[in-house]
Amino acid sequence: MNAQGDNTTSHDDEPVAELSYMAASRELDEIVEFFEKSEVDVDQLVTRLERATAIVDELDRRIRRTRAQVEELVPKLEAAGRTASSDTVEEEDADETVDDDSVSSMVRVDDRSSDGETLPF
Repeated sequence: MNAQGDNTTSHDDEPVAELSYMAASRELDEIVEFFEKSEVDVDQLVTRLERATAIVDELDRRIRRTRAQVEELVPKLEAAGRTASSDTVEEEDADETVDDDSVSSMVRVDDRSSDGETLPF
């Protein structure tokens, strides 16, 4: 068995930071398959283990960065939604006087929106 013949599609030349998330994930899967073989090529063992560690570290860093970005953006999105909602109500209030019919129609709108549908965020 030679080291070249047992080599799956290796991306060892490409820096881990330049891989897309999906490409890095696929390469990590390939490395796991390499280690799951009954006969592991000892010439590639350390190299593959180092590459797998680098990929895991990079993917972890990306996930943490993405989580931080989402945690920063969600409150802004929620605030924008509340602002848009209150702007709409203020515009309606400025255009109309409140009477029993308009209160009744607002209640009907609220009833319709509570039919189990929720916003996607």
